[in-house]
Amino acid sequence: MDTKTKELVAIGASVTANCVPCMEYHTARAREAGASDTEIADAVAMGRKVRQGAAKVWDDGVAELLNEGQE
Repeated sequence: MDTKTKELVAIGASVTANCVPCMEYHTARAREAGASDTEIADAVAMGRKVRQGAAKVWDDGVAELLNEGQE
């Protein structure tokens, strides 16, 4: 995997992890490796999708746990 691709993956992971310092670091490295603003935006969008999916599973699990406690 080339450096640009690795940094784009790291951007998506940074978004998913809600890590601002990581995002700043990897965005700068991705640009240095030749990533375009569009490629960076696509990586951010993918990270958001992953984060949203994980949040839904988390929220559903918490709701189920709370409902069980009220029975």
